[in-house]
Amino acid sequence: FVLGADTSVVLDDQILGKAETEQQAMQMLQTLSGRMHTVYTGVALVGKTANVRINCNRVSFRPLTVEECLHYCRSGEPIGKAGGYAVQGEAAKFIERIEGSYSGVMGLPLYETAELIRLAKLPDE
Repeated sequence: FVLGADTSVVLDDQILGKAETEQQAMQMLQTLSGRMHTVYTGVALVGKTANVRINCNRVSFRPLTVEECLHYCRSGEPIGKAGGYAVQGEAAKFIERIEGSYSGVMGLPLYETAELIRLAKLPDE
């Protein structure tokens, strides 16, 4: 069996992708500042068959200052992260509200993953 997952951050029907540079992360954070966006995480379990689940969440950022964004970007944490932030890290202080699953925003939706394991009749330990 192979388990795979990936996450996309979407704002105004535009996928923000993963920040590759501090400049990209800075632009993404400033775009998300004071706004609500959607985080989609797809998870798949492939064995003899393939099953897929999609987890959808709404995340609201408080307004961010340029200095906060710069400090966060210089930490290196946003590099390689969808939307330029990691909910489980320092960016948690930017988030006013999550509507949905914290684990889905983090990148591996546990409810959907457990459901796929159950469907495959694998032990869940």
